[in-house]
This record gives sequence, C-alpha cells and structure tokens, in this order.
Amino acid sequence: MHPKEKDRHDRFLQLYVETESSLRGFVRSLLPTLEDAKEVMQGTAAVLWRKFDQLDSPDNFRRWAFGVARFEALSYRRDKARDRHVFSEELVMLLAKDAENEAELFDLEEKALEECIRKLPEKNRSLVQEAYFTGTRIDQIAQRAGRTPMSLYKALHRIRVALADCIQKDIRKQEGRV
Repeated sequence: MHPKEKDRHDRFLQLYVETESSLRGFVRSLLPTLEDAKEVMQGTAAVLWRKFDQLDSPDNFRRWAFGVARFEALSYRRDKARDRHVFSEELVMLLAKDAENEAELFDLEEKALEECIRKLPEKNRSLVQEAYFTGTRIDQIAQRAGRTPMSLYKALHRIRVALADCIQKDIRKQEGRV
C-alpha cells in the first residue's frame, strides 16, 4: 500500500472507530431489526470509505457519517417497502433526528464519565474498575478486601451517586450552563 493511501486508510479508521458505537445506535434506532441495522451499517461503512475524499474536514466526520447512514437506512427501507412492517419515511426522519440528538448526549455523558472516574480517589477508582471493568464478582472482591459484599455494594452505590452528580455537572459545564 502506498504511504499516502495508508495515511488515508489510518485516518479513516481512526475517525470511524471513534464514531462507530454512536453510529450503530443511530442506525439501530431507524430500523426494526438488528439484522437490518447490521446490513445498513455494512453499506454505510462502504459508502463512507468510498466517499472519504469528499469529507471537507475530519471535524465533520460524525455529522457526515450520520447523514450517510440516514440515507442508507432510507434506501434500505425503500428496498424493503414490500414488507408491511416498515416505518413511514416521516417517522424515520423524526427518529433519525431524535437518535442523532441522543447520540450527541451519549457522547457527552461518556466523556464526562471518563473524566469523573479519573477524579475519583484512587481507592474508589480501583473498586469501580475491578467491579465493572474486570467482571469480577462482588463476593470475590469483598473476600480479597476483607469486607462484606454488602459493604461493597453500599460503597459502589455511593460512588455511582457521586459519579452521576459529577457527570451532570460536567455536562452542564460543557453546555455552558454553569
């Protein structure tokens, strides 16, 4: 692969991976089945790659990808129009707008959660990581820590409440409401 083509490929993959989870949720909200969403995601990825040179700025990748996905979903729906379980085009457009807004909020919440976890005291951050990221059972964590499972559940509850408050404050700050 030519170095310029490799750079293009790497840049595309970076942008696509950053956007994929919210794009997948967006597409899933527009279609009735998971299989439909998988097909549209494949088609969307192919179109995004084919037309990547038409992207005016990497900063606009997410919006551009959502637009391509919307058109791919509408095209897919038209192809499946014979099926009586198809949403109207107006409903799909309303769902698309709503899903796009939700995806933006999800991205804000995800970034805020990462930041809020970083702000936790080390002891609490370690507990959250062990309980939620490693999949270790609470009774196993409690045994290693010399605590009861109930005390860990209570500690995790307090941490979750603190994280929820932190996330809300961070989102208000990002939106300029603080």
